[in-house]
Amino acid sequence: MIGFLRFVGILNAAVWFGTAIFFSFGVGLAPFSHEMKSLLGPNNYPYFSGAIAQIVIARYFDFQLACALVAVVHLLAEWLYLGKHLHRFQVGLLAGLCAVALLGGGWLQPKMKALHATKYGVNNRPEIRLAANRSFKVWHGVSQVLNLLAVGGLAVYLWRAANPSDPTRFVSAAKFTMR
Repeated sequence: MIGFLRFVGILNAAVWFGTAIFFSFGVGLAPFSHEMKSLLGPNNYPYFSGAIAQIVIARYFDFQLACALVAVVHLLAEWLYLGKHLHRFQVGLLAGLCAVALLGGGWLQPKMKALHATKYGVNNRPEIRLAANRSFKVWHGVSQVLNLLAVGGLAVYLWRAANPSDPTRFVSAAKFTMR
């Protein structure tokens, strides 16, 4: 069971980190590429590329939340089943990663989706659209910084999952008995 728990923890951390890297440097950039612009055409590009990105981002945050849930269950299983002490750094790191996933998926992404709709709304006055555009740029910058922090935190989390600290501080007396 110990090997299985370790495998699940490392696999979850690796998939979570790999997804963040793949989204940040691959999939997240695709809706704004030259290929997408030529596919959608110059009239449709800005609105529909952003709408496509919003759909992909929503799925990304759903997946992040699923990985965060598995990580929390894994940490609790190690604590209950193996009797491992919860390290403050690891719990804090996991809490921070969960907070980023919750903030991104539950607050930031819906806010940016609403700003995107306002920015391109044909019934909105130009000053409202301009204000929405400025606000969207600020929140997009915030989301990029949070995403980069999450990628860095996930790299540390993966490292800690793959290289756990020693299970005990003291060596058991059984290691010193003569046979």
